[in-house]
Amino acid sequence: MQVSLQALKAFEAAARLGSFKAAADELSLTPTAISHHINNLENRLNVDLFYRQVRKITLTPTGEYLSEATSNGFNLINQALATVQAKGTAVKITTTSSLAALRLIPALQELSKSQPNLEVDISTSEAVDKQLHTLPIRFGQQRNINADDIIKTEQFNVFGSYKAADIPWQNGPVTLYTTKWKNNALNEPPIKQWLNQNNLDPALFSIKTFDQELFGIQEAMAGSGLAFCSTTLVQRLLDTELLKNFNTHVVESDFCYYIPNKQRFENRNTRLVLEWVEGLLSL
Repeated sequence: MQVSLQALKAFEAAARLGSFKAAADELSLTPTAISHHINNLENRLNVDLFYRQVRKITLTPTGEYLSEATSNGFNLINQALATVQAKGTAVKITTTSSLAALRLIPALQELSKSQPNLEVDISTSEAVDKQLHTLPIRFGQQRNINADDIIKTEQFNVFGSYKAADIPWQNGPVTLYTTKWKNNALNEPPIKQWLNQNNLDPALFSIKTFDQELFGIQEAMAGSGLAFCSTTLVQRLLDTELLKNFNTHVVESDFCYYIPNKQRFENRNTRLVLEWVEGLLSL
């Protein structure tokens, strides 16, 4: 059965407040309008919801039953609206430790300056979060991913401390840190392709691995070796002269950063953060 939402609101307010006038004040209506809505509801349901006396109304047993149900229903709706509104003001990013530490977190201050009312939380959860206000930025291979979900494709190169020699492998083998992914479904980083593209002998490098690119990059900054990693992660470190490259050719890869089902995000703040991430990674 379809009944007027306005009639239900009028009835709920009158039952809760015990007065048509009080209900009218709360809903910004006239007492006559409240009475009209409740009369229509009673006619629709073919029941009496109130005992009407001079300057006094009391609920019938049926009215008491409906009053409890409508109060619970409107309270549940109001709680849901408050939850949705609260979540809409904050955006959570879940992503890899390397992308969070090297690109996103360092850029948060600039975002805060331009969007002071925007709350962004960044975590390194590996789980794909499907909540409406969570952006799960994942690392994967393009061939397995919808092209519309990709936000940055990856190139790889070798980087070292800004104080390193221009050709650090010239005088003998050097340590080269690369990554053995936690996700065994991913291909290895394209280090063999990079060596071939730059006509370099593998014997010039002593290969060591970490399970995250971040750790190899940290070793390179400390001058403990070189890092073979994605160009996305080191861009800020190159700009601030904490790392440098060695005029070697980058190698293209099948890897990318992506957001599963990216088009599902409709919340304004979430879209704003998504545009910020896409702009940041395009630099």
